Amino acid sequence: MNTVNMLRLVALAAIWGGSFLFMRIAAPVLGPAVLIEYRVLFAALFLLGVAWVMHRRGKGIPLDLRQHWKHYLMLGFFNSALPFLLFAFAARTLSASVLSVLNATAPMFGALVGAVWARQGVSARTGLGLVLGTAGVALLVGFDHVSERPGAALAIAAALVAAFCYSIASQYAKSAKAVPPFANAHGSMWAATLFVIPALPFFPAPGEPTAGIWAAVLALGVVCSGIAYILYFKLIEEVGTTSALTVTFLNPMFGILWGAIFLHEVIGWHTLLGSGIVLVGTALVTGFVPSFLRAPAAQAK
Repeated sequence: MNTVNMLRLVALAAIWGGSFLFMRIAAPVLGPAVLIEYRVLFAALFLLGVAWVMHRRGKGIPLDLRQHWKHYLMLGFFNSALPFLLFAFAARTLSASVLSVLNATAPMFGALVGAVWARQGVSARTGLGLVLGTAGVALLVGFDHVSERPGAALAIAAALVAAFCYSIASQYAKSAKAVPPFANAHGSMWAATLFVIPALPFFPAPGEPTAGIWAAVLALGVVCSGIAYILYFKLIEEVGTTSALTVTFLNPMFGILWGAIFLHEVIGWHTLLGSGIVLVGTALVTGFVPSFLRAPAAQAK
């Protein structure tokens, strides 16, 4: 991973960490359904614009809807519509820092889903990672003052189910037909837009959005979804999926940082310790070892 790709990785983590900040700002005013409909619609329109520019330059990537429409619906539901809605629901109650750490449990759920999917047992290392991850989440939410708010238990459950949805989408994508990454992002955003529409009558916006709320929504759709997908898929192309997924370990750091700076959220000992335990558990589950630790081991051999 060269300097340019490292900067892309850090930028992506900062952007995705910021998504919880923007949801925390906008969800109490717009509600989960209206907020997420705007998010995926703005992302889809942005990616449509990018697709048009790519087509003009002779590098267009067609969606090929006749062949892949079911695939886009599957990704749009489990990778965008449902988890986005659940996180937006949770954002009405939980802090941005707690949301970002709960999101980091996705790889742990992925290990469980993968074991069931492949009908294989869970290794001792993976089991230890799952135990640590669970303990980290319990420590984080057990000592955080947000757990005392009305509806906090349901919000925490919603955020964990959202992370579980990402693991389902990841396992599905591994077994699905190969589709260009940009087409996956573009097609799934339009599918998510369709999925969220039926929820709008049941979850109307409880408040009137201000200019600041609209700015947060626009940033959530264009930056945290559209631009973030482009950065992510560029990383996959340059350094591979495993290295690109290290963004999972950086997201909570930025989620906690942005929450403290812009929302004045308190960073307690439980936040840092719980986050660290969750990340260690995730590393054990995924088998992730930082490159600076792998290099000496490789030289020793």
